[in-house]
Amino acid sequence: MELTDILTPEGVIPSLKAKSKKHALQEISHHAAEVTGIADRQILETLLKREKLGSTGIGKGVGIPHGKLAGLDRLHAMVARLDHPVEFDSADDVPVDVIIVLLAPEEASGDHLKALAKFSRLLRDPPLLEKLRSQTTADGIISVLTTERASNAA
Repeated sequence: MELTDILTPEGVIPSLKAKSKKHALQEISHHAAEVTGIADRQILETLLKREKLGSTGIGKGVGIPHGKLAGLDRLHAMVARLDHPVEFDSADDVPVDVIIVLLAPEEASGDHLKALAKFSRLLRDPPLLEKLRSQTTADGIISVLTTERASNAA
C-alpha cells in the first residue's frame, strides 16, 4: 500500500484554523465527510471515542487520530496543517500543528495499521516534518509525504 493510494489533494487541509483539539477534529470531520460521503457527525464521534482511550498525539507536534467506520469502501487519509498549534494531550506535552486522520472500513484488515505505522515513522523525521510544516498547498504536502525519502521510511 502506497500513501498515494489513500491520500488525495481533496484530503488535505493546508491551513486549518482551530482553537482546540475538538474544534480541529470537528473541522477535519466536516472535510472528511465531503471526501468519504460518511456523515461528519459519525466521523467525529468515531475520532472522539478513540481519543477517550488515550491521546493520539504521538509527539513533536503531531497527532494521528484514527478509527473504523461502517460504510467506507477503502482506507482514507486526511492531513491538516494547523495555523496555530492546539493542546492535544500528547505524551511530550507539545501542542499539535500537524494532524493526520486515518479512516478505515469497519471490516478493514491490517492496512490501516500499516498506514498508521508508516505515517508514524515518517513524522519522526525532523527534516521531513519541518519541510511538511513549511508547505502551504495540498500538492506540496502530498509531495513531502510521498517523496522517495519518505517512501524509504516505510
